[in-house]
Amino acid sequence: MFATTSVHAPHAGAGAYRQVGVTTGVAAATPHQLVLMLFDGFDEALAQALGSLRDGAIESKCKAITRAGRIVDEGLRANLDLSAGGALAADLRELYAYVSLRLVKANLHNDAAGIEECRRLIQPLREAWASIAPDSTQAA
Repeated sequence: MFATTSVHAPHAGAGAYRQVGVTTGVAAATPHQLVLMLFDGFDEALAQALGSLRDGAIESKCKAITRAGRIVDEGLRANLDLSAGGALAADLRELYAYVSLRLVKANLHNDAAGIEECRRLIQPLREAWASIAPDSTQAA
């Protein structure tokens, strides 16, 4: 039992260290940076899903796609302000709904093309969001 525990202990420590880093980053982030972190987390999850799919690691693929779906549903879509955002927010809601459904289908059918499609659909949003980052030097 101790040998198994000690083998996994460094990985558990690294995971805890990463979690502290993520928590610290989230706590210090501006609302704009938080959205950028969601986009980056989405892309990272889908990159992991594609790698897992290539390796035949189906459980890992499922976890990564589920994480990407939660980012879309609970992070991006759930926080849209439809009353203030007008047509743009409504269009984003529809896009996020499509991406969420497409991820479910890609997961069910082990469809790498579907995963890539979702990445391609979200990438321009990430790039646009990054390009409108508030300039912190103007605040000084």
